Amino acid sequence: MDNASIWIDKGIEFIVEYGPKVIGAILIYIIGSWIISKIVKVAKKLMGKRNYDESLQKFLLNLISWALKIFLIITVISTLGVETTSLAAVIAAAGLAIGLALQGSLSNFAGGVLIMIFKPYRIGDLIEAQGTLGEVKEIEIFTTKLVTPDNKLAIVPNGAMANGNIINYTAEGKMRVDLTVGVGYGEDIKTAKEVLLEVLTSDPKVLKDPAPSVNVSELADSSVNFAVRPYAAPADYWDVYFGTLENCKLALDKAGIEIPYPHAVEIQKQG
Repeated sequence: MDNASIWIDKGIEFIVEYGPKVIGAILIYIIGSWIISKIVKVAKKLMGKRNYDESLQKFLLNLISWALKIFLIITVISTLGVETTSLAAVIAAAGLAIGLALQGSLSNFAGGVLIMIFKPYRIGDLIEAQGTLGEVKEIEIFTTKLVTPDNKLAIVPNGAMANGNIINYTAEGKMRVDLTVGVGYGEDIKTAKEVLLEVLTSDPKVLKDPAPSVNVSELADSSVNFAVRPYAAPADYWDVYFGTLENCKLALDKAGIEIPYPHAVEIQKQG
């Protein structure tokens, strides 16, 4: 038998032995890829119906797609007769090592996913968390960016945000402004109260519901203190805060009501 016949026989044996496996692997890959695309489309529709954040949608869809593709590749390799036990062990060991190395990042990632799913706050909300007060500028997978009242950018890890207390001042659509205004003991309390209440009710940025209130809160050393409590939309909070203070001073001056200030008393001993 010449060399050509030998190679032809070996080629036929190879085709007979591995041909069905190769064809089967190709079919599995084609069908599997089609199924993966359908699964990703269904997942995208479900996320869209539940109003998932766009960045979270992209990340989760990519995660689902890659996980299914890796499973498909392992299945195709197994169909070709390659031992996949050792490959699976290597992948598992690599996953464990990566997980340990990125433990903190994974915690922040998990926190970001929870925040995007349950939405304790949204972009534009005024919140207080982790000792920081600010307006939410961006919600990313690993961090949340806040702009503080003094226009500083605070970047807070999502792991801490998800596991800590969050005060959302915007969620209810209204905020109470807490102010204290004092008048002299010699002034008429009812008149002072009417003047202060007029300041609140005449300000267009002060909400009518809940109604603003003015009540005596303390009999201090040199003044009768009023708790002045207007409500405002979160966006108008600081305008109402500073505007009310200024308008209260002007209104009390106009009404001739004294706002007490510290007095220094000098005592001289004659000897």
